[in-house]
Amino acid sequence: MTAVATDAPAPSAGTGRPHEAGRPDRRTSTRSGFDRVTVEWVKLELMRVAYATRGGFLARRDPRAVLGWYLVCALAPWLTYSTPALAVFFVLALACALAARIGPLLLGLFTLGILGQAAYVLVLVFVLGGNAAAIDGLVQISLKLGAISLASMAAFVSLDPEKLSDGLQALRAPAVLGFGVSYGYRMVPLLIDEFQTIVDGHRLRGAPPRGHGFLGWQTAARIGRIAVQAFYPLILNTAQRTRTTVEALETRGFSPTGTDDPGRRLRLAHLRFTWADAALLLVTVATVVATLVLL
Repeated sequence: MTAVATDAPAPSAGTGRPHEAGRPDRRTSTRSGFDRVTVEWVKLELMRVAYATRGGFLARRDPRAVLGWYLVCALAPWLTYSTPALAVFFVLALACALAARIGPLLLGLFTLGILGQAAYVLVLVFVLGGNAAAIDGLVQISLKLGAISLASMAAFVSLDPEKLSDGLQALRAPAVLGFGVSYGYRMVPLLIDEFQTIVDGHRLRGAPPRGHGFLGWQTAARIGRIAVQAFYPLILNTAQRTRTTVEALETRGFSPTGTDDPGRRLRLAHLRFTWADAALLLVTVATVVATLVLL
């Protein structure tokens, strides 16, 4: 008998185990970039935004201090027409937004919105025969809107629905406003989940597509038709969830805590305005005043 000599498969680098043929390496099969942009990923990102799970330097502050910080940052860009001052406000707002960990979804949408608006208005200015002054005005309004948008994202990403509702109630805002904001925060992820369920049901019951068509027009038409057909079930299911949520809130005494002083004090007893919150407001006001005076 003759022995048949076979070569053993070479171990993969760094693992010491043979690399199996036909099976992709786990290190090279991870998805990245646009491959990760799915409905489930968008839903998880919205959940992180709505419930402030990323943390950040504003998430540890008192909600009243965060709302005051946002009010100062939102009003400051409208007090000047100086392009250097607006650039400073934009850079500071961007730094605060990154420190607040706003997430890639909101940051990407913000970038696309700012770039798209700037390109559209810039083309419009050149078509209508604009000059350098018109471009400077475009830069100013873009910096103002960008700074306010970044400050808004940094503030409201750092506040979960409970903290935001308690902060508004502590500032003597109407109880209906606090309820609307808190309920809206909770309903956005649920609406996406409900929409995904309805779309999956249409895809399971409907006939499979026969092709994408020229430039994908058949796929776009099918998606639009499913979106229109999902509108009424989405509204009905949302109304049912609304009734359940309102009944749960009333059972827990939401309305009396907004109008009754003892209930209000009991609900807001956990809020603590510390020296760090005061330092945040003082530093923000001092920075805004110094920028307006010097630039």
